[in-house]
Order: sequence, then C-alpha cells, then structure tokens
Amino acid sequence: MTAILITGAAVWDGLTDTAVRRDVLVTGERIGAVGDPAPAPPGATVVDLTGHTLCPGFIDCHTHVAVRPPLSAALAAESPTAKALAALPVLRTLLHNGFTTIRDLGCGDLGYPTVDLRDAVAAGLIEGPRMMVAPHLLSARGGHGDFSGLLADQYQDPARPLELAAADGAAEIQRRVRSEIRAGADWIKFAATGGFASPTDDPGHATYSQEEMTALVATAADLGVPATPHSYGDEGIRRAVRAGVRSIEHGNLASSATLRMIEDAGVFLVPTQYAILTGARREPDDPFFADVPEHALRKMRRYRGPLLEAAERLADSDVRIAFGTDAGMFDHAENWREFPTMVSTGISPLRALRAATSTAADLLGRDDLGVIAAGKTADLVAMPGDPLTDITVTGRVDFVMKAGTIHRRPA
Repeated sequence: MTAILITGAAVWDGLTDTAVRRDVLVTGERIGAVGDPAPAPPGATVVDLTGHTLCPGFIDCHTHVAVRPPLSAALAAESPTAKALAALPVLRTLLHNGFTTIRDLGCGDLGYPTVDLRDAVAAGLIEGPRMMVAPHLLSARGGHGDFSGLLADQYQDPARPLELAAADGAAEIQRRVRSEIRAGADWIKFAATGGFASPTDDPGHATYSQEEMTALVATAADLGVPATPHSYGDEGIRRAVRAGVRSIEHGNLASSATLRMIEDAGVFLVPTQYAILTGARREPDDPFFADVPEHALRKMRRYRGPLLEAAERLADSDVRIAFGTDAGMFDHAENWREFPTMVSTGISPLRALRAATSTAADLLGRDDLGVIAAGKTADLVAMPGDPLTDITVTGRVDFVMKAGTIHRRPA
C-alpha cells in the first residue's frame, strides 16, 4: 500500500483555531497518522510543503457543474451529453481549486447528466471532486424553476413536456420526488421562494404552501433522502424549516427572527454570498449590469439594501454556516472567492474555513471528511501562507490530494 509523508506544513485540522507544524502520513486512501514527527515506513514518498498551510479538502455545498454563464436559451437547447462534456473541464478546475467534494443542486436539463458525472468520477473515469447531486430543482409553476415565462404563449401549455421539474399540489410533488430518487438523486432540491434570475416570481414570496413543502420533504425522508430549498425570504424559509429540511440555500433576506428559527432547529444555512453580493454591492447603473435581463435587474434594485443588511445579520448570528457558492451562475474557477466575500461581511476566517470543511462535512453526513485526523479520508489541500490570517490565500491552492491521490502539487 502506497505511503505518502507530508512534511513541513502548518496543519489546520478543520476544527481548532490555529495551525500547528505537524507531519501527516497518508496510507492508501486514509490518513494513517498525524504527529511531530509522524512515523513513516521505509520507502514512503515525501512531499515537502514548507511555507504552506495544510487543510482538509474544501467542500462546496452548492454548485451547478452542468450550467455555465452566460445563462441563455442556447444553454437549454444543448443535449444532456453536450452539458456533460462541457462539465468535464469544470470538474477538473474545481478539484484543482482545492474542492475535493461538491454538492450539485440542479443541472437545468430534462435529463440527468449530473448523475452520470457523479458516477463517472466515483468510477475513476474522469477527474473531479466526489459529487452528491440533486438532479433538478422542483418548482411550482410560475416559481423559480419555471422559465416558460420567457417563451411565447403557445409554449406555455402545462400539458406540454417542456417544464424541467414543475409540480403543483402534494400528489404531483410526491411523484416528482420519487422520480428524482429513482433516477439516483442524493438530495432533493426545491424552490421555496422566487429568485432573481427567473422571470415571473419574487425572491421574497413563498411559492409552495406549507402543505406542499411538508409533503415534499416527508416523501424524500421516507426514502432516506434529505431535502434543501432555494429560499431567500422569511416565509419560504420558515415553511421549509417547519417541513424538516436539512439546509437552507441562500437565505439572503432572512430576518433576525428567522435566523434564530434556523439556529434553534439545527438547520444549516448555505449563503452563497459571492453570487448575490457581487451585484448587490454595485450601483444600479454599473456597467456590470449591462447584459442582465430587465426582470432580474428590477429585482436587484428592489432588494439591494435588504440583501446588504441581511449579510451583516448572518455574521452576527450563530447559525451553522456551510460553504456553498452557486458556481455556474458565475465562472466556476472563481468559486474560491466565496471565502473572502464571507469574511468581508464580518464572518471570521476561522468560521469561513470551518464552513468549507468540518461543518460542510456534517451537513453532507460525511464524518470521514472535513477533518485532518487518523482514520479520516485523505482529502488534503495546501496553499502558501496562512488562511487564518489572510483568507485570500485560499485562491492560491497548489497542492490537492483526494482520497490519497495527488492531483496537484507545487512546481
């Protein structure tokens, strides 16, 4: 069995508040020992990472690898095969950014390309992070997952099979949930509120009733699959928490009372701040918005102030934050920028790093990930400098190991 000794680095284990000089011995796919020094068998490969900080592999809990900017009708016209092929360099980029695990929350296709990508990565056929997937976004008609409002009237007949995952009423929702799980879903994602990119809804409005959300989450739970909602505003978040979701995606308009409700329920929050605050921090006439559709720009103007205020409330809360980026809504190579964005809102570097390691692993139910300790899966990343004092070094990862295999190392 191959042994690799990583030496010279300051090791941050995913939990403690400091990085300490340690050696890490990797044996096969697992961490064999952590010590100063760590015992190594004869012939072990030695990797010297002096000047680096070694961390658990990062986890991005909200990606869209089969989606890429600019979002347009042309993307919807691509076949599932074309989307899967276009995702291959995306997966390699995410892994080389230091993200050894991702949760993909919707592919924007009638097929199931992300299920096939997940299985291909697991089989070693392609290079990328291990994946957990929610194949589609389940949505009420007229909600965040219903883009038929961008089409001419003759294409909006609900009898036509153009909707990706539209479902109304408990019975239809239950059928869709079961179909997703039958196709291989690890998670069920649904739209609890409107969004910014969708044409006919509002981020602050709940788009499923309490009865519908409860039926959705319970149906998934009966089959052992957790659920998570796209949700911005208070009412949608509250209904989702009452229904029993494991995490909230976005939550960028949550009031203090709603954040306390999330905390009290032990629900995780994945705030995807880089994706939303990049726009909210700009003036409405900024050239950044030149190609943004009018319906999205109108909503951004309306909610700009509340979005900025809510980001500060989150930093002051004790909600369990898990790292997620919404990559695919922007260039996947920039997903690391979630780290400095979180810190810019008042979240400490330590909390941001835990969000992408031990806390994210807890959200995903993977107690073998997110921590550097003997017996854990050997997912390790390193970067020059100390992310606990300079969070921007997370954008300079130059060593990546996934399950004991080195995918990137310093020149």
